[in-house]
Amino acid sequence: MTILDTIIEHKKEEVANRRRATPAAQLQEEPLFHRSCFSASAFLMDDTRTGIIAEFKRRSPSKGIINDKAAVTDVTRAYADHGASCISVLTDTHFFGGSTQDLLDARFNDVPLLRKDFMIDPYQVTEAKAMGADLILLIAACLSKAQVLDLSAQAVSLGMEVLLELHADEELGHICSDTRLVGINNRDLKTFIVDIDRSLAMAGQLPPETIKIAESGISSVEMVRRFRENGFHGFLMGENFMKERDPGLAFAKFAGEMNVTRLPG
Repeated sequence: MTILDTIIEHKKEEVANRRRATPAAQLQEEPLFHRSCFSASAFLMDDTRTGIIAEFKRRSPSKGIINDKAAVTDVTRAYADHGASCISVLTDTHFFGGSTQDLLDARFNDVPLLRKDFMIDPYQVTEAKAMGADLILLIAACLSKAQVLDLSAQAVSLGMEVLLELHADEELGHICSDTRLVGINNRDLKTFIVDIDRSLAMAGQLPPETIKIAESGISSVEMVRRFRENGFHGFLMGENFMKERDPGLAFAKFAGEMNVTRLPG
């Protein structure tokens, strides 16, 4: 059993428990459930911003603790103030040390918030809307095509957008009309090796109307530039900043370097 299999099995039990504690009908009464969402697509296509989906992540199964000292309000404020196009917040507790409260605490920022979790059930989509998310992550590796269709349609019906994450060519069939944002994870889920060339080749097979997002292993402005040159508009980055003592400052420096080195026009 892979780590992804383990996470999904645990997630099924977690979702069942959360549903019993707070029924979906109760979630729909939350004030944030009725707010209008920011458009992640618009923010990512805005050339005045960095294109970075900056992530708040405390730990991961593969790396252990990354940063358990930084405050979500301080870090996400710095992300937003220095040009992040979106902010990703891990809400998985058991494996990543996140929580629903982290996303709620980040909601004061006037940029789109991505609920990053292992979404496998319609209840989680309703939950995401109730906690103030503007878009959700769907991971093709743990969902069938039918599940992607159903969960993405539900998200769009609630005014949210969907970021569909792909890892391999065989997952290209999961793309549908409600998954305009498509992320390609540069890290192989089985080996954890980062291979940018594989990602670039895979990106060439995406429908032309998709907004391409590069995920994982991005650590330099040069890498961002290479992805841009290959048609990418978004860059999901977390560990590169969160591993620093002051993630917000690390992001500010990176964003400043992007502005200096960005090609004219």
